[in-house]
Order: sequence, then structure tokens, then C-alpha cells
Amino acid sequence: MSIVVTGANGQLGSELCRQLGGRALSLDIDTLDLTDSHAVVERMLALRPEAIVNCAAYTQVDKAESEPDRCRAVNAGAVTSLVEACGSLDCPLLQISTDYVFGAVRQPPRPWREDEPTSPQGVYAQTKLEGERIAAGCPKHWIVRTCGLYARPTDPRAANFVRTMVRLGQQRRELAVVADQHCTPTYVPHLVRALLFLTGFDGGRPAPWGVYHVTSAGQTTWCDFAAEIFRRAQLPATVRPITTAEYGATAARPSYSVLDTSAYDRLGGPAMPDWRDALAEYFEEFLR
Repeated sequence: MSIVVTGANGQLGSELCRQLGGRALSLDIDTLDLTDSHAVVERMLALRPEAIVNCAAYTQVDKAESEPDRCRAVNAGAVTSLVEACGSLDCPLLQISTDYVFGAVRQPPRPWREDEPTSPQGVYAQTKLEGERIAAGCPKHWIVRTCGLYARPTDPRAANFVRTMVRLGQQRRELAVVADQHCTPTYVPHLVRALLFLTGFDGGRPAPWGVYHVTSAGQTTWCDFAAEIFRRAQLPATVRPITTAEYGATAARPSYSVLDTSAYDRLGGPAMPDWRDALAEYFEEFLR
């Protein structure tokens, strides 16, 4: 089975290609401009894959506010081209999306289900939701929302919160980290294992078409996540909690974007470990 993976040089795409092995047809910006609709469709029809996985995305949340057209071209426009190609090839599309589509505040907070109303804040979140809606127009599709990805420590190109905290924790005695954003950071190898199960790329029966939430289990804040990173990395750095307002980012972030993964869990696929256990697995490899 040949599977096109876009964004193949990114954290998720590279791990997916690693686990797919020779079945992966790897594409990234150096080999295909996803904003060139004609080129995208032409390449897909030439490759004739049996499935397409779209891991490509414009993910610079703050920069997106000043580059809305570029962000929309990647996060939504490119999906239009992929859906067209899937229709011509009669093949499924797996679209990767984000917890950022949930920006509303509700009390008491509880994990968001797939069927609940979305409320994206900012250009990045809005364009990712646009991409979801376009992907849903593909007769055969899975849309998977996830959160806070961090790749294996052996991935030299990976830029993520864990790697950043380790670097800064080696340089400073104290770091200020946002403590009022609740989410569930997710270890990429675990997510890929779940994606292979959902799509049947692992040799099993694919899940029904639709939207799924897949993250590590549990929930935390970026502040508590940073503290656990320092503990696991055996770094003496401490964390000083700050608010989102104090951090002063350009784009809005969800205050509570924990995802309800019950739909995935009921399918009986590979269990997604608690976020602490996932981080422990990361550092087992990191400290070897």
C-alpha cells in the first residue's frame, strides 16, 4: 500500500514515514509546493497513492496574524487540492488538525467532544478549522485533532516545547511559563501508532470515516508540563507561573483545550498513555 505523506520533514510526518517504512511516499516543501493547486493534483495523479495523509500545516501561531493569506493557503487551500486528488483517485484522506479549534470558555471546564461547537480564535485556529471543513468534503476522510506534539529526542529537526524547555533549563535558573492554559501535550510516536490503527495502515480494519480526538491521557498546563520536564531531565531550573496576559503573545490561545478521546478509546486501539508516562518514555530515550 502506497501512502503519500505531506509535511514529511516535520515532527509528525517524519515519524509517520519512519513507521510506514517503504510504503510512505514522502513530500515536503522542497519537493512539492502545496499552495500550487495544479502541481498538487498533478503530482498525486502521477503517484497514484492508495491514501493521502496531510501532516503539512502553517503552525506559527503568532506570525499567522500578520500572514493570514499565507497561513490560509497552507492550512485550507492546500486541503482543497488534496480533496480533489482524493476524489479522482477514490482514496481516503487523513487530515491532521488541532485542539486550537476550541477557544471558548465554559464553566465548569470539561474535555471537548468531537461533535461540540468549535470556537477558533486567531488566524491559525480559524484556518485549521477551514481545513477540517474542506477535508470533510472528501467522501473518504478521517480528521484527527491532537495537541502539543513533541517528537522523539533523536529527531534532530524537531522543534517543540520539550526540547525548548530542556535547552532553556540548561541555561537559566528560573523560567516564567504560562499556568492558565490547560491542554494535553502528546508524544508523536504514540500518536502515529494510533493513526496507523485508525486508518488500518497497520493491517487492521479502518475506523469509520469522521472526526477523532487523539492525545495523551490526562491534562496539564504548560507550567506544570515544564516543571515535569525539568524533573525528568534532572535540571535544577525552577518554574515561575505566569498568566497568558502576562506572557503577551500576539495571537489568542485557548484557556482550556483538553480533548475528550472517548471515541478513539472505544475503538480498542493502542492505548494512549498518561502525559506523564509519555514524557517519561521520551526521557528514557533522551538520557540513554
